[in-house]
Amino acid sequence: MMSNRRAFIRSAAVTAAAAGSGLLLPGVAGARSAPQPTPVPAPVPPHRIIALEEHFILPEFVDYLAETKQNIRPALFDKVVPILSDFGARRLDVMDSNGVDFAVLSLSGPGVQIEPETARAVRLARLANDRLAEEVAKKPTRYGGFAHLALQDPNAAADELERCVTQLKFQGALVNGETNGVYLDDRRYDIFWERVQALNVPVYLHPGNPPDKSHMYSDHPEMWGPVWSWAVETCSHALRLVFSGVFERFPRAQVILGHMGETLPIQLWRLDSRIAISNTTHTLPHPPSHYLKQNIRLTTSGVCSDSALRCALDAFGTENVMFSIDYPFEDSKTAVAWIKRANLTEAERNAVAYGNAGRILHLA
Repeated sequence: MMSNRRAFIRSAAVTAAAAGSGLLLPGVAGARSAPQPTPVPAPVPPHRIIALEEHFILPEFVDYLAETKQNIRPALFDKVVPILSDFGARRLDVMDSNGVDFAVLSLSGPGVQIEPETARAVRLARLANDRLAEEVAKKPTRYGGFAHLALQDPNAAADELERCVTQLKFQGALVNGETNGVYLDDRRYDIFWERVQALNVPVYLHPGNPPDKSHMYSDHPEMWGPVWSWAVETCSHALRLVFSGVFERFPRAQVILGHMGETLPIQLWRLDSRIAISNTTHTLPHPPSHYLKQNIRLTTSGVCSDSALRCALDAFGTENVMFSIDYPFEDSKTAVAWIKRANLTEAERNAVAYGNAGRILHLA
């Protein structure tokens, strides 16, 4: 009798344990199947991919490019020039193997923006644009172009931008930071911004070295350039446009910032909060975030991070973020593989990968 009672207790304990764990034990009443995890669907690849911070170089501009040797390991400089110089099989092979359908090309900086002679800068900028137009015409379904401008002469820059947009069919302009110490918030550039607004094309504000080197970077060459100082310089340039009232005077002007917004997405709340207690030369009717969201567009160039992308989308809006690679300075395979699997909805992925660029750059 006692052994039967013990057997019953053991059987009941096994049955209870099985029921509690969800294990299916054949022949044991009350056991059930373990709940299966809901399968996570694989991300749907974007229908198309457009990249718009993709660089080239011409022989006449290699000496200007050498100014950036201070920012990278010297051994890398000579290796990148042949890659930048190619418009044919090598560049297209990289695009094709990674699924990039269209690239908007721009002259690798700083270009003529460090040229001290204005007439020479104007002449060379026109040459660069004509050469790029020739390459775009050979492959119009694969390449677009951003104008290179000699901002030493604001009127000439405005006229060249208009020629590039209306005659050469470029998508806008790319500017490599300040021009010989002058930033784009200077009132002499009002004629330029007026033309930008009238043409309804964006200006890509690309990093460049500042006219002087802060003591902050002394003994830390790794911080001078793409690791850190370029983001500080470009973000500050964009804020100068805001605080000087450029976007108040030209409310339809559009500026593109690469590298996921050069740290601006995370700063919007604080900018609005602290401007109220700050000394200021200019009084604006709206908080800084109003102009940043209204006039600034972002690209993902050089930043393959889900959290950074989520911040950019939430801060600036899904309609204002575009995919880019920063070829050849970033790896195309890494960037494309990331955007294909990033934690986005299908609608967000298509907007970032090609939809927003198509609308903002007026691409068919």
